[in-house]
Amino acid sequence: MAHQHRVVRPGRAKGTVISEAGEELTPPANWTFLPAGDAAVTRSIKAKGATWVVQVRKGRRDMSLGIWAEASHILASQQEVAAKRSTPEYARTRQRDLARREARQQDYVGVFFAEVFRFLDFHPRYENQAQLLSEKITAHATPVGSGTVARTERIPLAKRAEAAVIAWMRHQTTAYDSMKIARIKGKRREVRRQLASKSVELLQAYRQGRDLAENCPLKKALDEQGKAP
Repeated sequence: MAHQHRVVRPGRAKGTVISEAGEELTPPANWTFLPAGDAAVTRSIKAKGATWVVQVRKGRRDMSLGIWAEASHILASQQEVAAKRSTPEYARTRQRDLARREARQQDYVGVFFAEVFRFLDFHPRYENQAQLLSEKITAHATPVGSGTVARTERIPLAKRAEAAVIAWMRHQTTAYDSMKIARIKGKRREVRRQLASKSVELLQAYRQGRDLAENCPLKKALDEQGKAP
């Protein structure tokens, strides 16, 4: 039997929601709200009966705040999931899953590092700098849940590496973080394009093996990064 799962928005008054049609609704008296956070419990609740899924718009994404459902269904699902998670078999499965994810993550870190190093393409004279810079960018960009461009699969790996280098340089070798940028549509994107162009120019000195100016912002950033623990 299929159950109805309506998508709603938070209401103006506490304990109310707004339907997709704009109607203000009050959940049934025997319902309660469960905040988002445990996907297994949520799936179990949805399998038991109707729910109202409360979502808000964050940028281009819809984010779930939680669900309204019968209080008895929520309690039963929480107990069922807790009982399943307390078994030795679940613990073993969980450990295997974590080990597989960690192995995949380490593989990705290695592949991403190699792609960043390839994109930098520094002259042999600056191989140590390429190594350090690749390490720093990879450490910043690859953690799971970091939300960086390195974690998206929508663009090729080479483009992710290039974007991660430019982003790191924008924050480490320019005044971007302290800039006052007018709140005009497209202005921040324009500023980022200009800074990206300067970053590419900066990389050329390392790619061509030229002598570096003492005030080279990338040299300064790498010197500081090299001192960091």
